[in-house]
Amino acid sequence: MIDAPTTEGVKYAGSKLKLLPHILQLAKKTDAKTVLDGFSGTTRVSQAFAKTGYRVLCNDIAAWSEVFGVCYLLNRKCKADYVELIEHLNTLLPREGWFTERYGGNPEAVQADGLKKPWQIHNTRKLDAIREEIDRLPLTKVERAIALTSLILALDRVDSTLGHFASYLKEWSPRSFNELVLEVPNLFCTDEQHEVSRRDIFELVNDRTADLAYYDPPYGSNNEKMPPSRVRYASYYHLWSTVCLNDDPELFGKALRRKDTSDTLASSVFEEFRRNDRTGRFIAVEAIERLIRNTRARWIILSYSSAGRATADELNEILRGNGSLVEVVEIDYKRNVMAKMKSTHDWVRDADVPNREFLFLIETDTNN
Repeated sequence: MIDAPTTEGVKYAGSKLKLLPHILQLAKKTDAKTVLDGFSGTTRVSQAFAKTGYRVLCNDIAAWSEVFGVCYLLNRKCKADYVELIEHLNTLLPREGWFTERYGGNPEAVQADGLKKPWQIHNTRKLDAIREEIDRLPLTKVERAIALTSLILALDRVDSTLGHFASYLKEWSPRSFNELVLEVPNLFCTDEQHEVSRRDIFELVNDRTADLAYYDPPYGSNNEKMPPSRVRYASYYHLWSTVCLNDDPELFGKALRRKDTSDTLASSVFEEFRRNDRTGRFIAVEAIERLIRNTRARWIILSYSSAGRATADELNEILRGNGSLVEVVEIDYKRNVMAKMKSTHDWVRDADVPNREFLFLIETDTNN
């Protein structure tokens, strides 16, 4: 098994940190030199591919994911070159601004609006000062991304959440009492010319090619009782988008979510729980099939969970109908069984047991 390189990111419900060795091991079985990471999230997979020697196209529609991608993949300097910038941001005088008014809480008093908060007020005051200064400074695209990434990583270390921003803890977490301190991210340089984009995945695959595509789409629950409205991935991390954009968005709900991340506006077709009225198939299943069919790459690694909307039989049909299923890796988190290899012919039999994730290595049709 390949030892995955060190990567960096925030707490993330869709993190593939534990899967990195298995993703890299499957990639090694191909002749790939270039990799498309189509749903990059915290960019841990992109970072791992870049550090392993691949040329990476890192893509995600989230603004904060693009910032992470620019920080880690487009940087060409060493960490020491950014120390002065980060130290300057750390020495700013705290001030009360937009973030403090909405997301800062006082642990010694009842909140005026009665809402729970993701950070304590002593840290949101620093956030307000730092975020204003980042916009004021004449920074390059990479410098700006590094400053914002440093800020997000620091905020992630002092939050009072379960790792997302759809709701906040009733009692303050111990880490929320700590001081917000920025550090230079764990930067690295490679010889490859990586790319970072923020595009709809279907638009991207129509005009870009790669040797290997890695897909970890957000997937909807397979719970038939799932109501029409549910929290989407965009809502889980809405605050990281606001920190990056600093755009004074319209907010709603007890968690003060961005209105543009509401369930009706920010839903992904891969999270869709309904069936297509015309075909009778789940819309999310059809989206996966369309993505695999349209991808212009010889190899595809697909991550998928037994909690997803697609059944094992449906997914097996999609994979076999769009190429050759070369290998399957099963990860059972409940039993802590990692990299249990399943035959490409019999993995379906127990795939519907909860808490399992699968990695599929697919060699696409030659005409793809």
